[in-house]
Amino acid sequence: MKINPRLYFWYKFFNSSFTGLSIGSIFTIYSPLEPSIYSIGGILLAIGMMIVAKFYEKIMTVEKFFVISLFVEFVILFLVIFFLFKPYTYMTALLIYAGYQLTFVFGAYLVRAETLILRKKHLLSLVDIFKQAGYLVGLVVAFVFYKILEYGFHIETNQDKVYLLHFLLLGVELVIIYLLFRSFKRKNS
Repeated sequence: MKINPRLYFWYKFFNSSFTGLSIGSIFTIYSPLEPSIYSIGGILLAIGMMIVAKFYEKIMTVEKFFVISLFVEFVILFLVIFFLFKPYTYMTALLIYAGYQLTFVFGAYLVRAETLILRKKHLLSLVDIFKQAGYLVGLVVAFVFYKILEYGFHIETNQDKVYLLHFLLLGVELVIIYLLFRSFKRKNS
C-alpha cells in the first residue's frame, strides 16, 4: 500500500475537526460517571498502550497503519450512532468512555507510524498544520452550532444541544472514513 499525502492531509483535517466539534460534548455525556471510572480507564489505557507498543516491530507497516486507523474510525462511528439511539443513560456514558479509551490505546502508535510512513519533514509539517486547522474549525463550528441552537431555535439544555451535535458528528465521521479509504491505495493500482 502507499499513501496519497494530499488526501491524507484532508483526512487529518476532518479527523481533527471531529475532535474540535466533540470536545465540549464529552463533559455532558460523561456526567453520570463516577470519578473512580476515570482512574480505572486510565489504568487500562496505560496497560493497553504498553501492549500495543510491544508489537510495534510487527505493526509498523503502511498496511497495518491503514487497518488500525480504520478500526479506530469505525469504533468512533459506532459510538456516535449508539449515542443517537441511546442518549444519556449511564451505560451509554460508560460505553462511550470505554470506546474512546479503546481508540486512545492506539494513539501513540498512530503518531509514530504516521511519522515513519510520511518520513519527509515538509509532509509532517503539513499534516500538523492540517490537524491544527481542522481542530480550530471544529471548535469554531461547535461554538456557532451551539449558539444557533440557543438563539435561533431556543434550545437551552446542554443535553439537547449535544444530542443534535451528534448528527453533525455522524456526517463528519462518514467523511473521515471516506477520506481514509481514499488516502491509501494498493501499490499496483
